[in-house]
Amino acid sequence: MIAGAVALACLGWFFTFGLAWGNFWVKIGLTVAIVSGYSLLWQKPRVRFTASSVGLGLVSAVVLYGVFFAGHAIAPLVLPGAHAQVGGIYGLGEGSSRVWIFLLLFFVTGPGEEIFWRGFLQHRMEQRWGAGRAYAAATLVYGGVHVFSGNPMLVLAALVAGAFWGALYVWKHDVALLVVSHAFWSAFIFAVVPIR
Repeated sequence: MIAGAVALACLGWFFTFGLAWGNFWVKIGLTVAIVSGYSLLWQKPRVRFTASSVGLGLVSAVVLYGVFFAGHAIAPLVLPGAHAQVGGIYGLGEGSSRVWIFLLLFFVTGPGEEIFWRGFLQHRMEQRWGAGRAYAAATLVYGGVHVFSGNPMLVLAALVAGAFWGALYVWKHDVALLVVSHAFWSAFIFAVVPIR
């Protein structure tokens, strides 16, 4: 079950990033729909939106945005060509409406990724290996599938975001909180207030 989920994610992210043809946003939306659908076949995660989960989700989205804002300033000192690689990330969606991107990230990819990556994969790994190993493994796989982009900054960004959301899962085991965090963060950083 875990191996199947990882293999499916690798195939999906290769399809999204590794194949040059097609609209990136359509491909990532389709990929996330497939992997989250796969996870829902095995388990229905408990997603209960409470005032606490929504509030913490919003605060965590703002914190993660701040981390990326600071990282944007520091990245060129650590990784030559970092800003060009960030431009390459935003360039993936060129030609697509920002409204369309916002809606897709907010209602499909943000929630779908959390249902799959933390609500299913990290949860299953935790049952098998314990919280610490599951956190490390889920974070590495989440970052690892982004290697198909050929963009080191995107891989680093995925590792940072995956580590952040994975830690929130270890702390609260609240998928609703993660859905709110991921949906708001991704929609705003890509479609409302990009960091370039």
